[in-house]
Amino acid sequence: MKKRNVGLSFWVLLAAIVLYLNYSQSTKVSDEQISYNKFRTLLEAGKIISVEIVKDETIKGDYRADGKSVSFKTPYLDDKDLIKDMQANGVDYAGKTGGKWLGNLLFSFGPILLFILAWFIFATKMSGGSKQIFSFGKSRAQNAVKVETTFADVAGCDEVKDELVEVIAFLKNPEKFQKLGGRIPKGVILYGEPGTGKTLLARAIAGEANVPFFSASGSEFVEMFVGVGASRVRDLFQMAKSSAPAVIFVDEIDAVGRHRGAGLGGGHDEREQTLNQLLVGMDGFEPNTNVIVIAATNRPDILDPALLRPGRFDRHIHIPKPNIKEREDILDVHAKKIKMNKDINLEIVARRTPGFVGSDLANIINESALLAARKNKESVEMIDLEEAIDRVLAGPEKKSRVMRDSEKKIICYHESGHALVAKLMPDGDTVHKVSIIPRGPALGYTLQLPLEDRFIASKDELINKIKTLLGGRAAEKIIFKQLSTGASNDLEKATEIAHSMVTQYGMSSRVGPAVFKDSQDSVFLGMDISKGSRVSEKMKQIIDEEIRSIIIKAERDAENALAKNRKYLDAIAEELEKREMLNAEDLDKLMKGEELVPLASHPAKSENAAAEMKNSPDETAKKTDPETKNNDERIKKDDEQKETV
Repeated sequence: MKKRNVGLSFWVLLAAIVLYLNYSQSTKVSDEQISYNKFRTLLEAGKIISVEIVKDETIKGDYRADGKSVSFKTPYLDDKDLIKDMQANGVDYAGKTGGKWLGNLLFSFGPILLFILAWFIFATKMSGGSKQIFSFGKSRAQNAVKVETTFADVAGCDEVKDELVEVIAFLKNPEKFQKLGGRIPKGVILYGEPGTGKTLLARAIAGEANVPFFSASGSEFVEMFVGVGASRVRDLFQMAKSSAPAVIFVDEIDAVGRHRGAGLGGGHDEREQTLNQLLVGMDGFEPNTNVIVIAATNRPDILDPALLRPGRFDRHIHIPKPNIKEREDILDVHAKKIKMNKDINLEIVARRTPGFVGSDLANIINESALLAARKNKESVEMIDLEEAIDRVLAGPEKKSRVMRDSEKKIICYHESGHALVAKLMPDGDTVHKVSIIPRGPALGYTLQLPLEDRFIASKDELINKIKTLLGGRAAEKIIFKQLSTGASNDLEKATEIAHSMVTQYGMSSRVGPAVFKDSQDSVFLGMDISKGSRVSEKMKQIIDEEIRSIIIKAERDAENALAKNRKYLDAIAEELEKREMLNAEDLDKLMKGEELVPLASHPAKSENAAAEMKNSPDETAKKTDPETKNNDERIKKDDEQKETV
């Protein structure tokens, strides 16, 4: 017979009951036992206050002594004159009773019953509403066989889907692979940046597989009570084995699979016990057949090496950021749920969103629908998608932020400096938009978008990127002969790129082809804190000098480029101050010396003005007012008659 799993809370309850009974017995005041003769003496003296005869065996009551009331009890004798004497002395006589056993019982055990009821409710809620109150060590995993998501709902990640389809084929037809001597993989770990679709892929596996699918989160195993996590892992694997072939999915496995004993914080008994049980469950002394564990994490670098070895997580599948074709497919999947205008070109949107992951693209589609609904449009238009991209990249517009004319002029030249340096740099990313409309924390922004996806960057490309970042600061120095605080974020990004060039990419002749990463980056997660710094003081000085040299030279080159093209810098800044936003076509015309279209017919201004006019109260009133409508029709007829004459 299986031993019943008794929770820790049961023993806490039992200890509380024992302590309460002990306390109630120690604090209970017992009645004074007196003889019957003393009772009669007190009665005759008129000191008896009240009397109660219990079951013809005991007389209980109260008498006066030194101005106080004292409870007493005495044996009951067959005294015929007792009742008459009590009435004569004015004693409060309650008559013969069967005893207050029910009241005494409730008084003694009522608090205990209330405590048990409160504990039962608490234990039920702690166990997730389960009827089993002793289920602290039970797994909370859910069987997710009826998930409707399939691989058809997952755009992109074709190679990843092929790997996972093979895992499902292992489960459905293991004999096909075992006849050649192969064994089913024990585990698959999905890792990648947040939002790339790891959990979505796991849901698609649940929808595609015709086997039991148990899903759990890594944080569900870690509790305040030591040993509960390990018990839940055991129970989870027991459930999966009894339903084999089966799939176990653990989301955010780094919550329990973190490297043991690493980091500044040291060990964690509960998490390490849970991890040990997970290691045993995946590949322990007892063979675990036809159960595959799939896990997802954003931080594979902090997982324990014992988890990542073959025999546990045999396959490590990286979920990369989508390329341009995959971004278009992802946008198409989410756009099917939205009413889109016919002129929408998702390929253009995909080109303008490099580096975006699936969750970002889904957010863009949703934001565009919200913006279109806010403007009372019938469908989502391309301008709404453009606004949604800007909103996701830089934040919402701060229309209420009022700037001084002097500040606005500085921002215009600052952003113009970024844009012009980017246009002058060879093989640089295309400048898509320049704006001085405040968004989020930025007072203005220059948006560059590559024409194609890039996976590596050369030294010249990185230096050109630093020059572009410092172009705004250089423009301020040329025009205003002083600097402002607006370049603080640009300096931070430029320093970060230069630091990586020197310490990680080996792009410095003085430092050479070596990596000098600081071991203090993640002292709570990493293992290098005990080793100390591997960089000497002399080398640190050389690294600092090289970083400073790269940034100073890049800023000087940006200043020279702007000084030689001062007329273009002034032209861009002047138009930017008028229009507040310039697109790639506007910049190309200014670089060719051409004049831009008049401000009233500028595409961005005209579209916004039309939308505002369309939704203005005056226009709405004209549409709904019958007199206005008749006047418009009469004026139209008069004009037609004049043209005829």
